Amino acid sequence: MTEKVLVIGAGMAGLCCALTLASAERQVVILERDAPPPEGGTDEAFFDWNRRGVGQLRHSHAFLARLRTIIKRRHPALLAQLLEAGCREIGFADMLPDGLKADYVAEDGDSDMAVLTSRRTTLEWVMRRYVETLAGVTIVSEAVVQGLLIDKGANGQLQVLGARGELKGVTIEWRADFTIDAQGRNSQAPDQLREAGAVIAETAEDCGILYYTRHYRLRPGVDEPSRGRGAGTGDLGYIKYGLFPGDNGCFSITLAVPEVEMQIRQHVVNPEVFDGVCAQFPGIAPWTDPATAEPISKVFGMGDLRSRWRAFVAEDQPAIPGFFAVGDSLVRTNPLYGRGCSFAAVEADILASVLEHATEPAARARLYDARVREELTPYFNSMRDQDRAAIRRARRLLTPGYEPKLRAKVMQSFLDDGIRIAMRSEIDLLRAGLRDFHMLEPPGKWLRKPSNAAKVVKWWARGKKRNADLYPPPVGPDRSALMANLGLDASADILPVQAAS
Repeated sequence: MTEKVLVIGAGMAGLCCALTLASAERQVVILERDAPPPEGGTDEAFFDWNRRGVGQLRHSHAFLARLRTIIKRRHPALLAQLLEAGCREIGFADMLPDGLKADYVAEDGDSDMAVLTSRRTTLEWVMRRYVETLAGVTIVSEAVVQGLLIDKGANGQLQVLGARGELKGVTIEWRADFTIDAQGRNSQAPDQLREAGAVIAETAEDCGILYYTRHYRLRPGVDEPSRGRGAGTGDLGYIKYGLFPGDNGCFSITLAVPEVEMQIRQHVVNPEVFDGVCAQFPGIAPWTDPATAEPISKVFGMGDLRSRWRAFVAEDQPAIPGFFAVGDSLVRTNPLYGRGCSFAAVEADILASVLEHATEPAARARLYDARVREELTPYFNSMRDQDRAAIRRARRLLTPGYEPKLRAKVMQSFLDDGIRIAMRSEIDLLRAGLRDFHMLEPPGKWLRKPSNAAKVVKWWARGKKRNADLYPPPVGPDRSALMANLGLDASADILPVQAAS
């Protein structure tokens, strides 16, 4: 029998589901409320594609090795098409500090540790065109889904039978053996299921930052600036920045500003102020120099950033047969860590495996929930803990006279003077740490290995003086200097934070 699958949403999560579920035994229908991508190429997709439901579409992206390996394993032809369209691969050897490059010898697994970089619109445009060629897959654009088709049996057991909505003014019911909610953070499916009687637990908290992104293109004949010792990423507590190489001569810069930094938040959306901030960071200033590149976008802002996990399966409640959630509909994380697309790809990969090894609908729902929790909970908790620490740090910078406790000083020193120095000094430690970053190993596992921990302690014990040449240069000015250079009042946000504390 042919299994009918309904996917609601043709963003990254929905496309990943199509990549993992497409087969001769299935009919996969993807419903997308937005219009299809415009005719043309990658630039037309960037400038003209209206994706109302994807707020992060024109923010910076770097697609981690975990996502790339899933694409390479399941659809090598797609990876080839992405590279042909201008997407870039930045491999492990490219990430080495200058001091480690001369002694580098490739090891098994290094080739998998590559990040895929492009504009998000380019990645989705290529993926969508590829998915449309897969046997049994149909994408229905401008389909407005109004709700799930939920059946409540005589015993109170809920089952999802598909979705209802409109297509070009015509009311339609799309029925399927199971339905996948890939509608993202604004999905109404959880509320509809709750109204029908489902128990859906949810944990959520603010990430504590806002995002601001601007895109640029290198001028004709101009090469990318040398990275040298200037950092392409930096975290100064009061602001974070990141440089993201893109496709076809494009790149983007994102500034992440803590919620408590009201003055910076209010002004950085101005393109002149945004570029003025970038000019103060040595690692990105050469890139935004007018002689090097020209802006090709306004400053895009993004707020309402929350980490959230919805539990559609509860131990003391029946599962919901015929329904799965993927992407931000299920787990949402701070985009700062670049793991949202990888989470969606992992969930889709797990779902495909579950469907192959289980047939009973409720058993499928429970197995999917268990495997996603096992795989992604450690990363979710790690990122949430980092968000909490960043929120505390930002508040402390606005608290006059704040003095960290001894334990906090020691822990910060272990990070700055131990872990970071050790990773810049020994290739095997950098390799282990980056496997963690790319979701190829569980978070923190490499540091719990006694031999790795001993090496970190060794470098930490050497002290700052002996390690002086191993520290990178300052990534940017302190808060007071940046505010003064921008003509902003550095004291304006101090009193509100004091009152809130």
